[in-house]
Amino acid sequence: MSSWMAGLEAVFQIQPLLLILVGVSVGLVVGALPGLTATMSVAVLLPFTFALDPVPGMMLLLGIYGGALYAGSIPAILIRAPGTPSAAATILDGYPMSRQGRAGEALTISVVASAVGGIVGVLLLATFAPLLADFALAFGPAEYFMLSVFALTVIASLSEGMLVKGLISGALGLVIATIGIDPIQAYPRFSFGSPQLGAGIEFIAILIGLFGVAEALTQFERLRRGSAEDRPRLGSFGLGSGWLKRLSPTTLGSSVIGFLVGVLPGTGGDIGSFVAYNETKRFSRGERRFGQGDPRGVAAAESANNASTAGALTPMLTLGIPGDSVSAILIGAITVHGLQPGPQLFTGSPDLVYGIFVGFFITYVVLLVMGLAGIRLWAQVMRVPTRFLWPTVLVLSVIGSYALRSNPFDVLVMIAAGILGYFMLKGGFPVAPLVIGVIVGPIAESGFRRAMIINNGSLEWLLIPIPLVLLVLTIASLVIPLLRTRRRTGER
Repeated sequence: MSSWMAGLEAVFQIQPLLLILVGVSVGLVVGALPGLTATMSVAVLLPFTFALDPVPGMMLLLGIYGGALYAGSIPAILIRAPGTPSAAATILDGYPMSRQGRAGEALTISVVASAVGGIVGVLLLATFAPLLADFALAFGPAEYFMLSVFALTVIASLSEGMLVKGLISGALGLVIATIGIDPIQAYPRFSFGSPQLGAGIEFIAILIGLFGVAEALTQFERLRRGSAEDRPRLGSFGLGSGWLKRLSPTTLGSSVIGFLVGVLPGTGGDIGSFVAYNETKRFSRGERRFGQGDPRGVAAAESANNASTAGALTPMLTLGIPGDSVSAILIGAITVHGLQPGPQLFTGSPDLVYGIFVGFFITYVVLLVMGLAGIRLWAQVMRVPTRFLWPTVLVLSVIGSYALRSNPFDVLVMIAAGILGYFMLKGGFPVAPLVIGVIVGPIAESGFRRAMIINNGSLEWLLIPIPLVLLVLTIASLVIPLLRTRRRTGER
């Protein structure tokens, strides 16, 4: 109890509370701009925390972290351009809701689910951090490979009705993921002598192109033909009666999934949101509505996305191992003050550890208030005429992709991905499986090859408990949809 009191006293002062407010505000702006990620904004503002005490400095960075991850859903819903990589899953149902004149409802679900997911994640972090850190340490190459294979089963679920095209799209994503330096032997692959390709393809540039630029090209084509759609109406911002009963199970369950995936180092919200979306679809009635504007899809993706932030802090605080790129930067923010993340931090600096728990909880309360207060402002994007909106999207896409590494090559990657995405849309190929392939591919390849090396080419590692459980879940994930499809066919 004394540790909690120390955390409360450290946070409930003017400076930390004000910095949380500033951090969330900055995060909202950054997350809403395609390409300007939470990682980038936290890294840029990290030096400003060096002159602050540890607790106020962490409050600023955590505010940016939470605000940016939520705000990525705003352009994802309104213009099909995810502001952050983990908002890619939100597009699947968020953008269709927007096209149906339900943008207000989608935005409201997004901010509520984000806040609830973040709060649930913080509560789980504060309760189970040491235990879950030990669980994360049990994950080696074999476990990461099977987790990646399980994540790849999402492709089958997202490709319902066009499985072959979905598999082709996912395979293309896996191929793209192999471009760059070999993770084991460190030689360039598919670089064709280009040092730029040898350094690998920037994932965020691909994401911006596949969604934002591809949609812009589609809209330009409609404009040229004189058949551009009118901007759909915003619809009601209320959720109607019974929304709590409809969305609570999805939001709470997906929050737990997102948190657990976030605990595993190197995964994060982008994988967690797709896994939670897939599991929600699999176990929901009326699963065929997913991908066509189902509010549960938005709630699942956003709650898992934001819960993963607290998950990523678990190995960081308890073991000193970063859960994702942002938590790696947060380690730097802690060590610059002469502190070392790990078990000793809980006893040596309880005000910081428990201050992080309290401050991150407050961050999501502030996020809920600011998100609901500004929701009608975000929605005004829908009122911008098409001929002005999509050129602006293209400009922001160029700026965002260049800002990633200040590298013009990333702009070329973004343009190429946009053209690819445009032709995929024209040909009826789903884009989401490609994104999953690019995300999961490197983890799967590295895990499989390392597991085979450690076990001298034997597949005995498949019988280890965690890989075996994941293998069973993977098989079930593939078989259950097939049985459901066969049952529907028989009922007809």
